[in-house]
Amino acid sequence: MIPARYAATRFPAKLMQMLGDKTVIRHTYDATMATGLFDEVVVVTDSDIIFTEITAAGGRALMSKQEHESGSDRIAEAAAEMDVDIIVNVQGDTPFVKRAPLEKLLQQFNDPSVQVASMMQVLTKQEEIDDPNFVKVAVDKHMNSLFFSRSVLPYLRDKNAPVTYYEHIGVYAFRKAALMNFTQWPMTPLEAAEKIECLRYLENGIPLRMIVVDYMGVEIDTPEDLERAAGLL
Repeated sequence: MIPARYAATRFPAKLMQMLGDKTVIRHTYDATMATGLFDEVVVVTDSDIIFTEITAAGGRALMSKQEHESGSDRIAEAAAEMDVDIIVNVQGDTPFVKRAPLEKLLQQFNDPSVQVASMMQVLTKQEEIDDPNFVKVAVDKHMNSLFFSRSVLPYLRDKNAPVTYYEHIGVYAFRKAALMNFTQWPMTPLEAAEKIECLRYLENGIPLRMIVVDYMGVEIDTPEDLERAAGLL
């Protein structure tokens, strides 16, 4: 499922911006379909414009309520009546989705203890480590998430300590029950402060199983990201 909100806060109508010969949301939808991993790929949107953009090209889209706190809430509304086991949330602003990392993400559910899984990539540029638009994640030795933050995480008090910085990639997979539980819980304090929805899972005692993936391209959060994405094309 691809949640696709039209009125993004930082970059309104970003999903309908042209990236090469297609809109951002079409790139994301087509790339997700091309993985061949899913029984069904659905764009869940509050926008007639995005709905038409997908359905006119032969894709499947569903209309959702306009007011949702998060992309997870948006897809949960659509998934509530569906008979599904695992739901993957591919953010609408991730046009460079590839098969291999999504396949690795799905494999995490062979472990029955995993309720939610997500992706991260290594950050090496200091300006990206310092940038609050890059959400950082710290994990334990079992690759379960400990914390997500827009701040530098971890803080390097010992300048000689070996540390790897990871950026959280906004692709999630859930067991259906975990997603439905998420929508029943109120927004949590850390989630509200950081504006990072997966903190709601941590604050309710559910870690996310993280996988390290190769470079996943650019998430389109700002006009500058769109320029970088055009360069990648």
